[in-house]
Amino acid sequence: MSKKILIINTGGTLSAVMKGNGLIPGLSIYDMQKELKMVSGDTDIEIEDFCSLDSANIFPEDWSQLAERISECRNSYDGIVVIHGTDTLAYTSSMLSFMLRNIGIPVVITGSQLSITNPVADAMENCRCAIHMAASQIPGVFVAFNRKVMLGCRASKVRSLSFDAFESINYPNIATISSLGMKIDKAAVPDRTGIFKLSNTFSDKVCMIKMFPGIHRSFLESLADQGYKGLYIEAYGIGGMPFLKHDFIGTLDKLIKGGMTVVVGTQCRYEGSKMDVYETGRRTLEIGALEAHDMTGEAALTKLMWILGMTSDLSEIRDYYSLNIAGEMTIK
Repeated sequence: MSKKILIINTGGTLSAVMKGNGLIPGLSIYDMQKELKMVSGDTDIEIEDFCSLDSANIFPEDWSQLAERISECRNSYDGIVVIHGTDTLAYTSSMLSFMLRNIGIPVVITGSQLSITNPVADAMENCRCAIHMAASQIPGVFVAFNRKVMLGCRASKVRSLSFDAFESINYPNIATISSLGMKIDKAAVPDRTGIFKLSNTFSDKVCMIKMFPGIHRSFLESLADQGYKGLYIEAYGIGGMPFLKHDFIGTLDKLIKGGMTVVVGTQCRYEGSKMDVYETGRRTLEIGALEAHDMTGEAALTKLMWILGMTSDLSEIRDYYSLNIAGEMTIK
């Protein structure tokens, strides 16, 4: 019996048309129906429009509503494909990994670097990969792009123009497509650790900053004044930050004692943080900062937003963040 797949369109380049101000999402899912049916093979697809947005205009409330829609549909379909713009796709796939943890069907997010109306576009191939991964019966949240499938909370956009725009960071691909067909690495698929329960709350009082030489600690104090509850810092190397001249770590100490949750990772894309090596990292851990390990920036940020949306208890926040919830981190 053929697998029943739901395709949800949120917009992005895949559905874009040229207007006076440039490319904008303009095609409805029904405008793309013929092309989608061409790549759906023997699957039975149904389609619906969720929104029609450039992904720069996708916000956390959209993640919450999209997770709710997927949850509503999960028992009626064998898998779900989400068409999404590429610019914030990895943030969406990371947050859905947390909001939909332990979901029992494949949820596959895809997009393209060229509109489906362009004859040389990557759109058809990406949709083909996504649809067939959605029919795989491998549960979880994934990203399909350029003939490979990545874990949703490990995918990151690493190229702005190339068709090979996404990579799986610090984690093997879930599947690849070659002349041998789609080969799924089942050993790379995280185990389901419990029953599915929609968890789509979030906190928007979270900030992400990147360290640079000369950044001043007064910026941190302004975040606390504005009521921020969480901060993710992309630090140097394996987690270094200044504590001489501008005592950045000392200011973080005050913020943490005041109730802010601070997570520290690395601005290096590969291999992650290891904050117990140098004095600067050890000082940061000693004041109570949490470590992002080998998470992507997208996963580290959305995980913090998601946890702070569930609880304000500081010990619970720490416990949740230290857990590998959806395959997003490796603790060495």
